[in-house]
Amino acid sequence: QVQLVESGGGLVQAGDSLRLSCAASGRASSMYAMGWFRQAPGKQRERVAGITIGGSTTSADSVKGRFTISRDNAKNTVYLQMNNLKPEDTAVYYCAADMRVVLTTSPGYWGQGTQVTVSS
Repeated sequence: QVQLVESGGGLVQAGDSLRLSCAASGRASSMYAMGWFRQAPGKQRERVAGITIGGSTTSADSVKGRFTISRDNAKNTVYLQMNNLKPEDTAVYYCAADMRVVLTTSPGYWGQGTQVTVSS
């Protein structure tokens, strides 16, 4: 089992920045692809960004150039640096861990979610 605990959400204004953190613990938690999903009210959950054990990253077109994912394997922690936030980024953000090489749409392990609200 892997446990994921997110932190760093909040209420910000458009153009501001936030950094989300996700600490992983449990069995072989450093051996997983990790990343972030988000879900806005009335919308489907969306994969935002993923990072492999080796540090290769992917991100959704909607956040390219604004969001950066990174990980510290020594701390079993993944980060999402979000810059130039927009009201459409408002959502609950979920950390995820996947036993496969890359973060898939069915990762298997989820955090509890952290709310990000961007006001215009």
